[in-house]
Amino acid sequence: MPRRLLPFIAILSLAGITAAPLAGQVSTPLGQIPVPRVGGALGDLANQATETLGQTSSLAQRQARSLLRARDQRLDRLLRANRDRIERDAAGNLARRGELLVTGLDGQSLPVLEKAGFRVIAGETIEGLDIALVRLQVPLAMSLAKAETLASRLAPDADISADTLHFQTGVEGWSAASVGLSLLQNASGSAIATPVGMIDSAPGAATKVTAIKGFASGALAPSDHGSAIASLLQGEGVQRIWTADIYGTDPAGGNALSVGRALGWLVTSGCKVITISLVGPRNAVVERAVANAQARGVIVVAAVGNDGPAAPPAYPASYDGVLAITGVDRKGRALIEAGRALHLDYAAPGADVYARNAGGKLVRWRGTSFATPLAASRVAAALQQGSGQQGSGQQGTGWRAKLDSEARDLGPKGPDKTYGRGLLCEGCAAKN
Repeated sequence: MPRRLLPFIAILSLAGITAAPLAGQVSTPLGQIPVPRVGGALGDLANQATETLGQTSSLAQRQARSLLRARDQRLDRLLRANRDRIERDAAGNLARRGELLVTGLDGQSLPVLEKAGFRVIAGETIEGLDIALVRLQVPLAMSLAKAETLASRLAPDADISADTLHFQTGVEGWSAASVGLSLLQNASGSAIATPVGMIDSAPGAATKVTAIKGFASGALAPSDHGSAIASLLQGEGVQRIWTADIYGTDPAGGNALSVGRALGWLVTSGCKVITISLVGPRNAVVERAVANAQARGVIVVAAVGNDGPAAPPAYPASYDGVLAITGVDRKGRALIEAGRALHLDYAAPGADVYARNAGGKLVRWRGTSFATPLAASRVAAALQQGSGQQGSGQQGTGWRAKLDSEARDLGPKGPDKTYGRGLLCEGCAAKN
């Protein structure tokens, strides 16, 4: 029988058309699939299909491990090159060297910490979010990991974390400048006036935004990644964009404190949607900042990252209430490098996405970073249409219903772990 019929036979078998006892299960990116045991010619074909599925699963597992190794190698290189600014925290995550962030610190715990050698660098309240925190310098010659463990033991009622780093994700492809401006199209054809904030690096001069503020040393420092995010929002009709540069030229840029400060500034600036194409570990300060922004009616949209399914859950995408966005290619297939979150809301185009770099050139991009602003533009459009903008914000359901009505269901019927609730902005940022 021709090999091209094997997938069809496999589908029939997996659907249960052959009423036979199960031979076992095959691990695939979609989970465990039961495989029937049948005899004769059909049995031979089913066995071949099972072997093919097993090979596919094995390849996916190898790719996942490869992506994870690449992630670890990238972080190791960053650490080796910047040991004076970066070190690992108690969980092994990269963080700003020698500094802890503390919230909920009472007057009794502080003297205990100071007696142990900790020193207060500064206290502050994050504007717009009412988060009071203290920055602590760790004791001299003590590692960040050891200091974090010690401080947590000495002040058990406080939330103590390292100033962990968040990283941009995505890959730039070839230049498309020669094809002209028509590639950056507004798929919906309408202007979006809802204020949208982005936390990233600064866009280049060719990509104008409403306002921009730096939250790192060396800011404002244009980057290709920040330029692409801003130009994608503009390309989908977003007219009012506030940009928080949390990287500048600081090797420890993208830290938790800068993310919290940026969220506060965007909230006070009136942004109703905030898009974040960054990934990092769970952090108490960022988690509280996200929750406080949501309580003020802001919808936070975040990428699941590009470190593959074997990587740790991505944050801020995994925080409660954040819209977690994955990416698909132009055929609706999930990106093999897409990371994971503790929940998944929507997919958007993440391959062959056209946006500007820092020099203003139109180039092709790939990654969940670039799916995220496309999804955020649809959230902003839903709010503009009255689906939650008048006082309901994050707590309303109208905008969600509008997104669900736009989303094209992919994969198994209904929400799933690969595509979430469906594909948004399907024709966005594509080449004609």
